[in-house]
Amino acid sequence: MTKKNIVQQFPNITILTDEPLSHYTYTKTGGPADFLAFPTSKEEVQSLINFCQENNLEWICLGNASNLIVRDGGIKDVVIMLTKMNQVTVQETTIIAESGAKLIDVTYDALKHDLTGLEFACGIPGSIGGATYMNAGAYGGELADVFYSADVILADGTIKTFYKKDMAFSYRHSVIQELKGIVLSVTFHLEQGEHLLIKEKMDELTYLRESKQPLEYPSCGSVFKRPHGHFTGKLIQDAGLQGHIIGGAQVSTKHAGFIVNINEATATDYVTLIQHIQQVILEQFDVVLEPEVRIIGRK
Repeated sequence: MTKKNIVQQFPNITILTDEPLSHYTYTKTGGPADFLAFPTSKEEVQSLINFCQENNLEWICLGNASNLIVRDGGIKDVVIMLTKMNQVTVQETTIIAESGAKLIDVTYDALKHDLTGLEFACGIPGSIGGATYMNAGAYGGELADVFYSADVILADGTIKTFYKKDMAFSYRHSVIQELKGIVLSVTFHLEQGEHLLIKEKMDELTYLRESKQPLEYPSCGSVFKRPHGHFTGKLIQDAGLQGHIIGGAQVSTKHAGFIVNINEATATDYVTLIQHIQQVILEQFDVVLEPEVRIIGRK
């Protein structure tokens, strides 16, 4: 299958060839995608997946590439990004959001309609699909708290509705991680609230995020899951690793749970620094740090 064939097969879908994924990842690192596709509907996603199956092409969905590291070798065959599928509908206390909608934007849609329950997410930079995939959370809340259902396209191209009981939500986990599938849209059930109280809470959490997180540099957000009985940032600080640099990647001096791109870092810099942190924390404290960030692609 040549690049010309796949691009001609889908004239209505934007498909870029040999596109550097560093243009899209929040770390500003990552090698090229053989094909980078931007479908605008679930039917287009379904067509792409069916085509990949018929032509023995691998495929992967990146959401909006926020909590993600793509290795410098890039990604083989087809990468699907859903950033053009971003419609949000509000019906009384229900919000239906397409996978590519930004979670932050959906929290402000909730505020606009005086709906409470999503305030915790007002600073999480991921997409709706990615946030569902990893049960994103912050400040004592998580997506599972307000989740009702999701339409998911499975590896065989079929579309299935998953309800909360089907999702196996836990800390930074959903059943979608075990299935090769793509979240197409999500329905949330919220509650009617008071506009000023909702805004006050969102303003407070936004202030906390901006004052504590290194938003001035490219990063993939929180790098590690919180180990039981510990705080990741404190472990890294106590190990003397805050500010540690490998290549252009640095353990943030503002928040040790973040790795920032301070000087044209590569994905290899990121991965090497992550592995170094894991090794030091294991040696010093006998604690295993499990990455929250997804690391994918060719070495």
